[in-house]
Amino acid sequence: METAIRGGLSLSPNTVFNPKPGEKQSRCRGACTNRGVLMAISTTGSGKGAGILEKPVIERTTPGRESEFDLKKSRKIAPPYRVILHNDNFNKREYVVQVLMKVIPGMTLDNAVNIMQEAHYNGLAVVIICAQADAEEHCTQLRGNGLLSSIEPASGGC
Repeated sequence: METAIRGGLSLSPNTVFNPKPGEKQSRCRGACTNRGVLMAISTTGSGKGAGILEKPVIERTTPGRESEFDLKKSRKIAPPYRVILHNDNFNKREYVVQVLMKVIPGMTLDNAVNIMQEAHYNGLAVVIICAQADAEEHCTQLRGNGLLSSIEPASGGC
């Protein structure tokens, strides 16, 4: 295996040169900003004596960073679903508001009243748009409390 000697520093073709601040061979003065970048140094030659050092190849990659295509490919998002409240002639309006606030996380009094009124006047209202598993759970809970509800795929995003 060939070894190149430069400035008292012995390097083999497979050596990775990454000087530390303060070392005699370090080319950094003061704060060394490139410390995280590795430089590979290789030698060429006929096999005898010292070789010629090639210019180091510095690869600038961000550790752990994938391409945008890979991120979109790996992050398959489940299509959103709507939870729909249907009007019924059995439950009082106040009860419907209470159930909505109990079952749907983050449901405010104002939103619950608006949803209840929309279902009362239009026959149905969208309660929430969420992932299918959550939509099924919300629908089951609404039905368990005596409200008529269903789910359907939502066109568009959440």
